[in-house]
Amino acid sequence: MESAYFSIGKYIATLVDWLNVNYPVPFELLSAAMEGCVKFLEMLLITPHASIIMIVFSLAAWKIAGGKVAGITFLGLLFCFAMNLWKATMLTTALVMVSTAAALLVAIPLGIWSATNKTVDNITRPIMDLMQTLPPWVYLIPAVILFSLGRAPAVIATAVFAIPPALRLTSLGIKGVPSDQLEVGKAFGASHSQVIWKIQIPAALPSIMAGVNQCIMMSLSMVVLAGLIGAGGLGGEVVRGLTRMMIGVGVRSGLAIVILAIIFDRVTQGMVTMSRR
Repeated sequence: MESAYFSIGKYIATLVDWLNVNYPVPFELLSAAMEGCVKFLEMLLITPHASIIMIVFSLAAWKIAGGKVAGITFLGLLFCFAMNLWKATMLTTALVMVSTAAALLVAIPLGIWSATNKTVDNITRPIMDLMQTLPPWVYLIPAVILFSLGRAPAVIATAVFAIPPALRLTSLGIKGVPSDQLEVGKAFGASHSQVIWKIQIPAALPSIMAGVNQCIMMSLSMVVLAGLIGAGGLGGEVVRGLTRMMIGVGVRSGLAIVILAIIFDRVTQGMVTMSRR
């Protein structure tokens, strides 16, 4: 059993080394794309004065989830600004947004495909089971080996980690559409693609939005861990407080992470409610 364990590790290490030697360009391009997206979004969030971003985010929260969530958003962001964590908070927000977008670009189409294709469903289900049982630290190891340290491996590892819940809830929502709705669509001559886009996806939208909510929460938790590989942001502040035994830095960074998680959760729950309406 011991030799089998070491042989598996040896084969995986060999595969990673082979990819690094023979196909460095795709990884470099993907790394540059992720890094560029994060830098661009971070610039958009940091360049205006903090008060402007607070007002914009609060108005968006009010529009989506109501006045209570808008107040929580404004006070939470004000706390981050008062604790001198504004840049770290905006960087974490950028990392979460880019990671979530990358995860959803894979999860939602694949979830729709698996819901409408039994073979794809049989293939993706055990893979999703494996991905959801792996510890989050495991995702950081290949990301660092293939993409080095920094924001790009953090985004990629976070996106991969956040795919399973969005994929599962998308597939579940599509499968849960009542059969009579599908029969009515087919009776009126709707094609397979029209049934998917005009009947199944609108009916499954609350489940899909719940998947988006879980994807964002998973991305935020992983981005914090990614501070260990040089991603920066609030995760980097937590790591700095931990390694230097600076209790104040660790506590205030942890509180900022909790505030950011509450804001993301309440706003995306508001999006779920809007989709149901």
